[in-house]
Amino acid sequence: MLTFSIAQWQGWTQGMESPDDWYYWAQHPYCPLDSPRAPRLDFLPPMQRRRLSPLARAVFECAWPLAADRPAMPLVFASRHGETSRNFGLLQSLAADEPLSPTAFGLSVHNAIAAQWSIIRRETTESVAISVDDDGLEHAFIEGAMLLEQGHDDVLVVLAEERPPAPYAPWIDDVPYTYAAAFHLRSGTEWTLSMAAEPARPNPRPATDATAAVAAEASQAWPNPLNLLRHLTLRTPSWGHVNRARRWTWTRNA
Repeated sequence: MLTFSIAQWQGWTQGMESPDDWYYWAQHPYCPLDSPRAPRLDFLPPMQRRRLSPLARAVFECAWPLAADRPAMPLVFASRHGETSRNFGLLQSLAADEPLSPTAFGLSVHNAIAAQWSIIRRETTESVAISVDDDGLEHAFIEGAMLLEQGHDDVLVVLAEERPPAPYAPWIDDVPYTYAAAFHLRSGTEWTLSMAAEPARPNPRPATDATAAVAAEASQAWPNPLNLLRHLTLRTPSWGHVNRARRWTWTRNA
């Protein structure tokens, strides 16, 4: 069982960039139209922006405000599929017997975004990049909690996925649209995260708000990081996330 506090959070996807946008979505969840438009990142010089993929831009868009004007924080970056568009481009080059771009290859690896974050922000603190299953949110928070346990005051946890190229559609069905979610964690007891090894039906404690109660019962309707944003917005007291082997329970203590 883990305890921690979420000091701040920030999310990004098409059409949802402000707290009001997320609050409306939390009450009336829908699947927005995915488009190739990526965040502008006006806070970065053009030379730095040009090397960032749409997925990396989504990460920077939601993580940068949480890190601005703060001492360097350890970073946990988690993604199930990573840079699918960059990797698909490399596969297309191979299929056409074209030489691979060293830059494109270097920026396609799973820890590339964490490395770009470190370079652009000129930070030398710890960073962790993990490839995750459908409970990657929980594993990312475990990584963050372990960093807090090591003595860090603050940890930045970021999860992101991009909608994959069309040829991947038969195999990747868990990314309805490109999104990123960032969480500033601190030591505390505001939240409890627990896990049972055997899957079971979640049994959240009753919610006082009707919308939050519905959210708790339908907690797996959306990618798990987006579910967390929804529950944070609606102040859901408790909810569960079940996969093939584990049952996770999130509980708000304060």
